[in-house]
Amino acid sequence: MKDVYQIILQPLITEKSTVLRDSNKYAFVVDRNATKPQIRRAAEELFDIEGDILKIHTMRVRGKPKGKMLRYQRGRKPHWKKAIITLREGATIQAFDTI
Repeated sequence: MKDVYQIILQPLITEKSTVLRDSNKYAFVVDRNATKPQIRRAAEELFDIEGDILKIHTMRVRGKPKGKMLRYQRGRKPHWKKAIITLREGATIQAFDTI
């Protein structure tokens, strides 16, 4: 099994994810091959929120094209996976409170 730091790579800090925090939803960049049970175990162990997770939504995000030429694509940024974790009412992740 992978280490929790290999499953949850970093928090996703955007305008939309900041608004989602008001409804107890937290966004993370996760490993592309991670499953929902692996993400759940990693989040519970990493942030001490055992039993507080209600839902986990995952989505694969395509990397954007690189280069300015309209006709020729020079490459792509890598594809990545996003997870949105919904917590029960009253539960928070302490790492996000300091941001």
